[in-house]
Amino acid sequence: MAYDQDLADRIRAEVAGERGVTEMKMFGGLAFLIGGHMAVAASGQGGLMLRCDPDDTDELLGEPGAQEFEMRGKGMRGWLRVEAGAVADDEALRTWVARGTEYARSLPPKG
Repeated sequence: MAYDQDLADRIRAEVAGERGVTEMKMFGGLAFLIGGHMAVAASGQGGLMLRCDPDDTDELLGEPGAQEFEMRGKGMRGWLRVEAGAVADDEALRTWVARGTEYARSLPPKG
């Protein structure tokens, strides 16, 4: 499955005011990075892929449509998938994108 171009455009609009945003195709989707750190992506599997503070993972998993991101069958704290239906509303998308960008911004820029 290719990533949802409309969702990517909506994310792009949300991060337009952020400094240092770059786009990169990764994980089969289109990722938006801040300071070289992935913040949020239009996932190739549908919906969002999001980076968050690992300490917030359990709380965020209680949000509608949120699931722990798995790599090779293992859950990864600090990485989430958010179902497309959970970000169909602009306000919900804005909230999720803000979570990802805030966390990425908190990390030291990659060299």
